Amino acid sequence: MWDFSMSQALGLMRRTAPFLIFRVVVYFGIALAFVLATGTGAGIGWGVGAFGDEDFRISSIFYGGLAGFGLTAGILIFLRDYLLYVVKAGHIAVMVELMLGGEVPGGQGQIAYAKDVVKARFGQASALFALDKLIKGVIGVVTGLIEGIMSILPLPGLDQLMGVVRAYLKVSVGLMDEVILAHAIRTRAENPWSSAQDALVLYAQNARPMLTNAAWLTLFSYGLSFVVFLIMLAPAAAVVYMIPGAWSAGGFVFAILFAWAVKVALIEPFAIACLLQVFFKVTEGQEPNPDWRRKLDGATDKFRQLGERALAWAGSPFGTTRA
Repeated sequence: MWDFSMSQALGLMRRTAPFLIFRVVVYFGIALAFVLATGTGAGIGWGVGAFGDEDFRISSIFYGGLAGFGLTAGILIFLRDYLLYVVKAGHIAVMVELMLGGEVPGGQGQIAYAKDVVKARFGQASALFALDKLIKGVIGVVTGLIEGIMSILPLPGLDQLMGVVRAYLKVSVGLMDEVILAHAIRTRAENPWSSAQDALVLYAQNARPMLTNAAWLTLFSYGLSFVVFLIMLAPAAAVVYMIPGAWSAGGFVFAILFAWAVKVALIEPFAIACLLQVFFKVTEGQEPNPDWRRKLDGATDKFRQLGERALAWAGSPFGTTRA
């Protein structure tokens, strides 16, 4: 049914506990920032609303809370490079090292170690973010190129379901970019752009088992996230009750935020640990297929851009002097 071991993934989570704690602090800190900013904005709106009638106060509270939420979202977008560089790629680095039989430090030393590994393989955060964007673009094209994609899941062959299944499969590859990044760490690649091209070709030629396993993990991840969302509705409603004017939509929004924090802090790394097992297993001993390389090169300019960046990296002082 699937090609990964849940017990092995859980063991990997246990051995990277310092990074899991780091993820919890970061993502629940983000969720808390949303709550505080929204509450502060609603409080300011409540104060401003005192100068008008009841309808004016209600609208002031709403727009005040919305402004606080939007401001925090803007800050989060600004910090997305850091989150990818230190949190996501960093955790992948320590997981890959442990899967290869290596040793990583414990405690805070694990986070510092991971940051050094990521910097050695990908350079600065802006470069990794640009690489990740290109990888995501190519993954989307690969998903569309796979012939017979609808036969991957055991669903009835009804025409009405095809669009739904296609959409589900697109969602299921949401973590695949991090698996592609893991390839560079696993192979100790000196050129991350070239490594990404190789990993994408390997993914394309093994897309069926990768998509099948990703689909199961997506079902698990979102199902568990929905359960967390239901559990979080009560504490989220209590938080909303403390906001001036009791922002009616706040309980639903905050429950989604808390469920999101649990998902990205704890559920996603488990899913990635499973996908890494699958990718390393199915690509073991394989070389990138030239036919798939040509197909991707002709299908998407993002794959070609990876090749151009690979040449630029190889010709740069930073690219040629790295260990």
